[in-house]
Amino acid sequence: MDWKKLLNEARLRVSNRNKDGRNEYESDFGRIVFSPATRRMHDKTQVFPLTSDDNIHSRLTHSMEVMSVGYSLAVTLCESEVLKSKFDIEKYDLFRKVPMIIKNICLIHDIGNPPFGHFGETIVQCYFKEYFSNCIIKERSEDFSEDDKKTGKDLLVLTSHQIKDFIDYDGNAQGLRVLTKLQILNDAFGLNLTLATLSAYIKYPNFEKNDDDIIEKNKHGVFASEKDYFQKIFNECGLIGTDGRYIRNPLCYLMEAADSICYLTMDIEDGYNKKLYDIHYLYNIYKSIPSIKEKIEEIYVDKENYYKNEITKVVNFRIHIIAVLSKLAMTNFESNIASIENGTYNKELINDDPTNKLAETLKKICQDNIFVTREINYLEITGHSVITGILDFYRMLLYHPNKKYKKKASVLISKSIFNAAYEENGLFGDDAKIDKLSDYYKLRIIVDFVSGMTDQFALDHYQKISGQKIN
Repeated sequence: MDWKKLLNEARLRVSNRNKDGRNEYESDFGRIVFSPATRRMHDKTQVFPLTSDDNIHSRLTHSMEVMSVGYSLAVTLCESEVLKSKFDIEKYDLFRKVPMIIKNICLIHDIGNPPFGHFGETIVQCYFKEYFSNCIIKERSEDFSEDDKKTGKDLLVLTSHQIKDFIDYDGNAQGLRVLTKLQILNDAFGLNLTLATLSAYIKYPNFEKNDDDIIEKNKHGVFASEKDYFQKIFNECGLIGTDGRYIRNPLCYLMEAADSICYLTMDIEDGYNKKLYDIHYLYNIYKSIPSIKEKIEEIYVDKENYYKNEITKVVNFRIHIIAVLSKLAMTNFESNIASIENGTYNKELINDDPTNKLAETLKKICQDNIFVTREINYLEITGHSVITGILDFYRMLLYHPNKKYKKKASVLISKSIFNAAYEENGLFGDDAKIDKLSDYYKLRIIVDFVSGMTDQFALDHYQKISGQKIN
């Protein structure tokens, strides 16, 4: 692997930006921060949907925390003698480039997630599995027989990859679409980020069959609509192996570690703030883990009365655990660098911990106490009704035989989403019409619209289109 190629400053479209002292990755950061998609994360679920408790994390606050931990990991990486030689650039440049790329990808790692958290992804997947099971689908319109046309079923023209985009819908793949297409101004290049940032963002370089045993193939990471961009990104960043396999950008492992560290520790802290358990419960679990036992006991016992109160102790539990997991991530990154480079390292950095199993224990706390709460499950089922209702409604509009209904869709759905679809398909002027779009792009528009919604907007929108409220 040529690590210099990982710092590829090129963009999908040549940029004419004014040179202002920032390097290309610092320019990426500005584009991301000022993006509407980033702003919308403030009202998207982390764990507790539609919560009015401003103490609890949103996708945006989570992403900012991931960015902080990711930056710390990146600085440590730049100090590593094992890895400095990989980049073979001056220390000043190294510190201005690598930490900024990791900050970028940490901030955008959830930018494609739909409303209502990861359950929102499940809702979309299940919706299309059921819908497609009641359709007749062929790859070409001329393949439909007369008998097919008499069934009364919807006849759809979709490729196998396009079908997979919906039944295996994933926020990571949607995020790539947001970054490269949907943040459209005057062309179909989205934020037009550097190839370095985009390659490091792509957590699942996979558009074929999912494979739970291969980490980069756990999920469907690339939609058919972005396949050409994806191949260009990975080719120019040197991330295609000699056997044609797509290999994860090594920096992606650090983003993944920062994400897991933050959601595990902060979900637990949110659960404490929600009074789902007390400090004694956490202490009794933490003291059994060798890597954190000594410091946890010191904080809990607090002989000098330094920490004063329980919430301060819980916060310091979290600070220490983040430090331990961050060190574990860097140790595993350095010691497994050869297998990371050739694409054979098949674990999350913080899960590679057979002695302590710290991350595994933190996950169990969340599973046993947080994800099973009635509040979360009620609101996720609300999300099912909302997302399913919106998908049904707009599918009806876009496929309605009466043009007046289709016109309603073009007014209610964000114009930028239609513009992106028209741009991708080379439809301009009088040709920019819904009827000119393929089945794939009609369905793509609906999913793009839903994916961009915040939790509250989705709920309000559903209530309006279903006649439950007017204002």
